[in-house]
Amino acid sequence: MRRTLHYLWLAALLLCPVVLWILPADFFNDGNGLSCPSQVLLDIECLGCGMTRAVMHLHHFDLTEAIFYNTGVLLVYPFLVWFWQHCVRTELRWLELWPRQTTKLPA
Repeated sequence: MRRTLHYLWLAALLLCPVVLWILPADFFNDGNGLSCPSQVLLDIECLGCGMTRAVMHLHHFDLTEAIFYNTGVLLVYPFLVWFWQHCVRTELRWLELWPRQTTKLPA
């Protein structure tokens, strides 16, 4: 059962970027999703405002639109890519589909 859950999690991880590429770049632009609590309660934009739209545009290689929505995407997107590959690699190692690194000591 546990191994099955790891396979399902790995499948979800691998499908996530594909689904985001299938969706159009302006999928989140309409603003009909959840509102930012700082905008609703305080009527101010936080540092993360526009990040979802920015990440989606950068994922579609639209750099100018991504920077327009939030310049922080230049730091966040590389971290998200690194974190995604780290999670995939961790699952592959857990399922023993990726070789573990072994350190060899000099003789």
